[in-house]
Amino acid sequence: MDKSMREMQKEVDSYISQFKEGYFSPLAMMARLTEEMGELAREVNHYHGEKPKKATEEEKTIEEELGDVLFVAICLANSLDIDLQTAHDRVMNKFQTRDKDRWTKIEEENK
Repeated sequence: MDKSMREMQKEVDSYISQFKEGYFSPLAMMARLTEEMGELAREVNHYHGEKPKKATEEEKTIEEELGDVLFVAICLANSLDIDLQTAHDRVMNKFQTRDKDRWTKIEEENK
């Protein structure tokens, strides 16, 4: 079953809401997001870069690390009462207007 962004935000909120501690502070979550981005970068470098994993390193996947980044980003948005669907719509509008002619479209290449 596909989930909307709002459904994902509600799911994360339901999970976090069961704990007395609730959401971490925005600054703590920003630090955690940075940490997760570092882990994602490490995995990308292992699979697509010049730095292979050591035999002793735990096997993780880019998908798993992207999931961690998404979870923390949703936590940060929820704690700040930001609707990520609205944020996504705004950024897509920006790309479709301001940056609409920035790159060569595939159909233009084939003319």
